[in-house]
Amino acid sequence: MNVKKIGEILGGQDGVVLKGYIFRFGGKGNCRVYDMKGFSDNGKQEPCAEFLLDRADELMPHCNAVVFGNEFYAPEDPFPILYANIYNNYANEEDSMEGVCLAYRLIFDGSVFSSELVQIIRIGFTDDYNLWRSDAQKPDIRPYGNFVIDTDKNMYYAYVMRDKYESTRYFAFDMPKLSDGIMDSRYGVPCVILGKEDIRDYFDCPYHRYIQGGCYHDGKIYSVEGSGGDNENPPVLRIIDLDERKQILYFNFEDKDLVHEPEFIDFCDNICYYGDSKGNMYILSDMID
Repeated sequence: MNVKKIGEILGGQDGVVLKGYIFRFGGKGNCRVYDMKGFSDNGKQEPCAEFLLDRADELMPHCNAVVFGNEFYAPEDPFPILYANIYNNYANEEDSMEGVCLAYRLIFDGSVFSSELVQIIRIGFTDDYNLWRSDAQKPDIRPYGNFVIDTDKNMYYAYVMRDKYESTRYFAFDMPKLSDGIMDSRYGVPCVILGKEDIRDYFDCPYHRYIQGGCYHDGKIYSVEGSGGDNENPPVLRIIDLDERKQILYFNFEDKDLVHEPEFIDFCDNICYYGDSKGNMYILSDMID
């Protein structure tokens, strides 16, 4: 694998790259936007805009995984729908909001960004020990779940760590349309609940430790994990081939002297962008022989 540093931004969780912008999200729905034209000098970059995801004060999206889908809210919108998950921000609440993803319309007037919550997607079987969870006696460490969107086949993939079996399980669903779901009276947007009957496929892969950001590209899921500076949970990239239904790459970033917690991964124009928790941004290439 080849790794090239392209600049430094503020740290955070996952993010996305599109139309010359890097969107870097924080752990409670805040976003800093960077114009990629400024990355030519490989130095520290300043955001050109900032915004807070709509209803973030109520829903607190952790943005552990953030991706763009295929669908546009309106034909004139410059960006497709943005999806971000809640992940573990409700870990100590009665409803821990496991397997919950939020869909947003991004609004841009040429200088100011804002967002509008337009849909909620929930996994409807997160209490099932045969599918999602793995042990009723010893709770899984992180049953909150991540997701990516296969934008080629328009599929929604949710995945979760299953501690008892030391495996990570991937579930495939048809991607919900914005018109799907039943109106949620609390949040005023449709809520789609993906039940067992909606599962199109599922399969297990090796155990992912401390799942961080993820994205889809060319038939594969790219998932980063680890806590950085921790021998038990090293900073790692895994590539999952969706046709073969298996992991095809395990790469430890420490082999390239990248030791910080991985957070951000996305593709744009066939270029893979990777970022750590400190804000260091890189381009990854030659990942697969």
